[in-house]
Amino acid sequence: MSTAVGPTPTGARTGLGGYWDRSVATVRAYLALTKARIIEQLLVVTVPAMMLAQRAVPSLWLVLAVLLGGAMAAASAHALNCVIDADIDAKMARTRKRPLARDAVPRSHALVFGLVLGAISAVWLGLTANWTAAALSVAAIAFYIVVYTLVLKRRTSQNIVWGGAAGCMPVVIGWAAVTGNVGWPALVLFGIIFFWTPPHFWALAMRYRDEYAAAGVPMLPVVASPQRVSRQIVLYSWAMVAWSVLLVPATSWIYLATAVVGGTWFLVAAHRLDRAVHRDEVVNSMRLFHLSNTYLTGLFVAVAVDSAFGWPVFGWPF
Repeated sequence: MSTAVGPTPTGARTGLGGYWDRSVATVRAYLALTKARIIEQLLVVTVPAMMLAQRAVPSLWLVLAVLLGGAMAAASAHALNCVIDADIDAKMARTRKRPLARDAVPRSHALVFGLVLGAISAVWLGLTANWTAAALSVAAIAFYIVVYTLVLKRRTSQNIVWGGAAGCMPVVIGWAAVTGNVGWPALVLFGIIFFWTPPHFWALAMRYRDEYAAAGVPMLPVVASPQRVSRQIVLYSWAMVAWSVLLVPATSWIYLATAVVGGTWFLVAAHRLDRAVHRDEVVNSMRLFHLSNTYLTGLFVAVAVDSAFGWPVFGWPF
């Protein structure tokens, strides 16, 4: 006597194949919580800061240790941010595919995941680099979660200005990992990223203004006129370029030339955006957004090359 068995639903897998698919999907979901693409950008600025502190290429072991620790710290902050902002992410087309927005990962599991990553990153940096770098990484995570995500993001249009300070910390952590302290060049690097952040994110927010408005996030383009936003972008762009020159005494002509050419390029683009807005022309703010990534990467590559091959313009020690 036989028992009839119905057909397997199309696309469904059973046994080891189905278990493997579920496991891969789970791993991908947890990886998505870390916002790995943003981590890449954070690490791009860390190595040049370490090279500037060393005035040469640091030991490969220290570089790898700091990169791993920094990646875990950033992943921790991003995962915890996803836990807090799951309701916002679900309302925005740009973010609704994030794991918690589509319930791919239990929020309690994501919370534990973020906290554990943060703890491991601090211990790792303390043991492999020094405890100053470890303490700075913990401070960066706490600032990003408490000050930016919990306090500023949903309450003020200045959220990204002050909250963005957390994204400036990798350069300080990288410097401290080499020297054990925080020198003035590290603070200049911090300031460059600090002034870079508003033009970068406001250009993005101009493109996704309606989505931020629907999610209740008062980004500047949501609560201010396009003319005010573009003018603020210009002002912060000038501050960024002017601040970048402060690093010249600790660098050489390689950095100086890059800062002048790259800064001029960025300012021209910022003024072009502002002019288009004031003339009610078609505005492509994403052009400035993508340019900002190229500018920052190029500037920090110049710092790295300068640290390995250049010589201080004025011969000043730091």
